[in-house]
Amino acid sequence: MAHKGTADATTSEPGVYARLEDLVALEYKAKGYSFLPRQPVHSVLAGRHASRMRGRGLNFEELRGYLPGDDVRTIDWKVTARTREPHVRVYTEERDRPGLLIVDQRASMFFGSQRAMKSTVAAEVAALGAWRVLAQGDRVGALVFDDQDVEEIRPHRSRRTVLRILGAVVEKNHALSAESPVPRQRGMLNEALRAAERLCTTDHVVAIVSDFDGVDDESERLVTRLAHHNDVIALPVWDTLTGGLPPGGRVVVSEGELQVEMDLGTEQVRKSMVEQAGKRLGRVLAWSSERGVPVLPLTTAEDVPEQVRRLLGGGPLPGRS
Repeated sequence: MAHKGTADATTSEPGVYARLEDLVALEYKAKGYSFLPRQPVHSVLAGRHASRMRGRGLNFEELRGYLPGDDVRTIDWKVTARTREPHVRVYTEERDRPGLLIVDQRASMFFGSQRAMKSTVAAEVAALGAWRVLAQGDRVGALVFDDQDVEEIRPHRSRRTVLRILGAVVEKNHALSAESPVPRQRGMLNEALRAAERLCTTDHVVAIVSDFDGVDDESERLVTRLAHHNDVIALPVWDTLTGGLPPGGRVVVSEGELQVEMDLGTEQVRKSMVEQAGKRLGRVLAWSSERGVPVLPLTTAEDVPEQVRRLLGGGPLPGRS
């Protein structure tokens, strides 16, 4: 799907641009899955990945005298011995696990050969994530970045914050165009990761939705540091054209800066495209085993809610076989 227009083509070309009303409507499909522990056995976060997701813990609230019915396991024996009166330690469950969405809307994302642009897929994933985190009672925030800047929306527990996130995503999404004069900035991925490191001091769930264009050694260092005190999930968005190029013919390809007519019948061109995309995806996929970061690849060719539910073990959407 090579696009030559602007956001005015939204209604005539579904999948090219994200629509705010569609992202809002995804609230009703953000059900039946979680980024947190105790995943279904068929979730990609189950098994060896589950240990990376710390889940909610316990916060110490107070030390008080023992009351009939208190669990004897909560008795603080040191204080009891010192005061000669039984005392217990009272804990409350830590329920706040802020979610931070890092959403890529750079020129490299403005490409798609089948159902939707990578940028639109990222917008849909961000909407599903934001609505799901809010439904679980946690705060949600976002870092939405393009080739110019990173917009920061700090985590809050409110529909207003979710709508602000979706509005920021749609604004940057609609600014994408094949004729855009804005130069491509591969380093903005690392800028977004640095912003996340400053914002997420500990115990956040961080979801990175990107094609990871520009991923390098510094990206991996930033992700590793971020994952040391937080739970990081990588959601690389890829297009099937790079993995299964048509056997021949000429197509128009745009990366956001230029549109180029390419002859896919040339073996050298086909091989170069596949290798470039494959190396980038392969590098991110390796984070799962090398850095303990779960990786959930998403394709532009399939329905996004179905993909997310399948990867997170939620099963088919209601009404689907």
